[in-house]
Amino acid sequence: MAQRGAWKAAGMLLTIAAAAGAQPAATGAQTPPDFSGVWKPAMGRGRGAPAAATLALKSPYKEKYEALRAREREANARGEQLSTRPSLCEPYGMPTMMQVAVYPMEVIQTPRQITIITEAFSEVRRIYMGKAQLQLDDVDPGYYGHSVGHWEGDTLVVDTIGIKESVRGYQEMPHSDKMHIGERIRRTAPNALEDQITIEDPVVLEKPVTYTLSYTFVPDYEMVEFVCDNNREYVDENGIVRMKLHDK
Repeated sequence: MAQRGAWKAAGMLLTIAAAAGAQPAATGAQTPPDFSGVWKPAMGRGRGAPAAATLALKSPYKEKYEALRAREREANARGEQLSTRPSLCEPYGMPTMMQVAVYPMEVIQTPRQITIITEAFSEVRRIYMGKAQLQLDDVDPGYYGHSVGHWEGDTLVVDTIGIKESVRGYQEMPHSDKMHIGERIRRTAPNALEDQITIEDPVVLEKPVTYTLSYTFVPDYEMVEFVCDNNREYVDENGIVRMKLHDK
């Protein structure tokens, strides 16, 4: 009887174990990649500035934009420079800040927020993770707008709205307050990062414009403070940048 009882107890244990094994294993969410660190624009072979994407602008923005670029070419031919935000000591803003010449950017990553700091002009943008995007009317327009992000596998997907209209966009393009900037940021190799940027603006653009920025990881780099201070440049009545030789 004792042996039969032992077998019965053992059978019950096997049944319980089998039932437990039949349950689906608990699976945690995929751990997102870590983008933390300093990244510089990839300038190797075939990796200079991104190839210019075609801008399909609506009228009258198209005509104004083409006139501006014509004036820019004429000024360059004379050895002059038309005014830009940097020449006035103002930030680049989004999306231009994501790649300025050879200047690097630093990514600080936490589960709730990803912060991007550029060396050029020490610009800072914050991407709030796992939050719904705000209504446009609830965003105070600024240089960097309001960015929210989420992970799709190994890709950081970011949506940005609320860039004020005075901030020139990609290739100095104009935009309205309806502009959306979408980004898909991912590692393409252990030391390589890319940011595919898509700009949508139903008021200004006939169709979205998409381009891709590439970066290379720079280990142990310490970011340098970049402050535009004591600027001696000004813009004359023709929009040309001049140097102030004497204080008035």
